[in-house]
Amino acid sequence: MEKIVLIGAGSQNFGLGIISDIFKSDTLDGCEIFLHDIDKTTLANTKIIANDYKEKLGVNVDIKASISRKEALKGATFCIISIEVGKRFDLWDQDWKIPLQYGIRQVYGENGGPGGLFHSLRQIPPILDICQDINTICPDAFVFNFSNPMQRICHAVTTKFPDLKFIGMCHEIASMERQLPDLMETDLSNIEYRAAGLNHFSILLEAKYKNTGKDGYPIIKQNFSTYFADLINKHDARPSKPGAERGVFRELFRIYGYLPITTDSHLGEYIQWAYSVADHDAILDFYDNYKAKCLAFYDDKSSYDHFFDPKNIGTHERVIPIIEGILGDSGYEEAAVNIPNRGYIACLPRDIVVEVPGKVNKSGVHGISFENYPSAFGSLLNLQSGVIQMTTDAVLNCSKHSAYLALLADPVVNDSTQAARLLNNMAETQSKFLNYLK
Repeated sequence: MEKIVLIGAGSQNFGLGIISDIFKSDTLDGCEIFLHDIDKTTLANTKIIANDYKEKLGVNVDIKASISRKEALKGATFCIISIEVGKRFDLWDQDWKIPLQYGIRQVYGENGGPGGLFHSLRQIPPILDICQDINTICPDAFVFNFSNPMQRICHAVTTKFPDLKFIGMCHEIASMERQLPDLMETDLSNIEYRAAGLNHFSILLEAKYKNTGKDGYPIIKQNFSTYFADLINKHDARPSKPGAERGVFRELFRIYGYLPITTDSHLGEYIQWAYSVADHDAILDFYDNYKAKCLAFYDDKSSYDHFFDPKNIGTHERVIPIIEGILGDSGYEEAAVNIPNRGYIACLPRDIVVEVPGKVNKSGVHGISFENYPSAFGSLLNLQSGVIQMTTDAVLNCSKHSAYLALLADPVVNDSTQAARLLNNMAETQSKFLNYLK
């Protein structure tokens, strides 16, 4: 019997979304879902709601819960991590806004730039503790991470635990399923595509028509301006189209000729010139709406009710299809996984965790290589390599100096003195989480 442990099960969206995906899986019929969270209240909420839907739907699964991680991990075959340290949005506001006071123009503050560093310095230590327990209690388990900052978390974990079956997961690739049918004027079932890069900093490399084998990029470029014409800011976004935040997005497409996988709030965190072209109105609008939705998640049953609707046949996240692929030794291709670079993108160091398509079989997920990855865009990706490596060094060696070096390596930071002042401020402001840095 498979035992799937959800670590951070009380998180908004994550816990119930994954549970609903398990409920839909014939492969996982009869499995055990073990919920774990350090927050007793949200853990209890998730278990109550999950059991309620289990009874309504007549699903054959066993649902257990505990605040004891060691108890939860005993006998686990799959572990799924989605945690956030501290009061998420209070800290996120600090990550985003305090660097701006030091003249560092970062577009967002979640995954890249100085904000991404401080977020990483909080997130990585507890995730390493989780992985240490997994390595001790259930070392053969497959481990899937949904926590951000994905790039830096995955690098730190795979550096410290190179033998752990650790895979980073992100749903941004789903944007291609929404956009490509209109851009290529055909059904999604007729499209074959591949994207690669770093998490939240990836581009569409290939798009083909299955029925003819014809390259889809010429028509994507032909339709680009029309399709995205009204996706300029929050006031112009059509409800039928996927959001705004298209300033950095458009500029990257114009300069490099490849369709980005995500939008300004993510893309802009990694680029030194992004602030001047980013769609700041739409970024703020997205953040405000996302924050309100998350904080009110358990107050509105409709927030999660649709997860369990029998008419909703799709999956909330891609991790359950991957688990099914592993158990069935299927060999299918998953569109985006975050795994250590083993020559998949040759211009990046081998230790950096890249986001690439992967073949799924009983031994896990195996990346697909891109021999001719665009060198111009690769040069942007490479600017992040040192930032990621120095962040890992800061955490593993509890080094404040390495954290400073991570700031100086970041293309968004342009003043060494202000960077030092920022680091001192954040170390004090977030001392509850960063006091391990010496």
